Amino acid sequence: MRFPWLVLLAACGSAKPVASTSQVDPTPRSRELFAQMAVVLTHPRCVNCHPADNTPRQGNDHAFHDPPVLRGTADRGVVGMQCTTCHQDHNAELARIPGAPGWHLAPVEMAWLGKTPAQICAQLKDPARNGGRTLAQIQDHLAHDPLVGWGWHPGAGREPAPGTQAELGAIAQQWIDTGAACPEETR
Repeated sequence: MRFPWLVLLAACGSAKPVASTSQVDPTPRSRELFAQMAVVLTHPRCVNCHPADNTPRQGNDHAFHDPPVLRGTADRGVVGMQCTTCHQDHNAELARIPGAPGWHLAPVEMAWLGKTPAQICAQLKDPARNGGRTLAQIQDHLAHDPLVGWGWHPGAGREPAPGTQAELGAIAQQWIDTGAACPEETR
């Protein structure tokens, strides 16, 4: 399943050095880097926990969570049905229940499900819609957060996010270093 990710990395030339802004406009390169990030950020392992409503999603088809659950006021479920009632700090392989430390939904202002890469990019750069984070904190979250890392180790029968968490973190850093340009909205 990693083949399409590697082809995308090769096509975008992720190993190219960043040129000086006095010589070359880094915007096109920065947009290419975000396109690589978007392959991961729009993957079901990510967007299923970033819904715009109060219901997490499951599977590659973004089916509503079964059993039915709601976001709750702290993005961790409602009284009597908290996320951690079922989701522990690790995958429960025999029960096929995914888990990671701090299991919860992303806050609703961080919704990605149904959004374009350009919309997600703008959202990541906006502290009012990214949890008050700087770009450095976003990069650290993508590169090191164990809950984000679950996307590459989703457990039984789940397709992992493309690439690796380390690769995503490195690409995010390059994106920031080239000016954190967002892709243009396609029509």
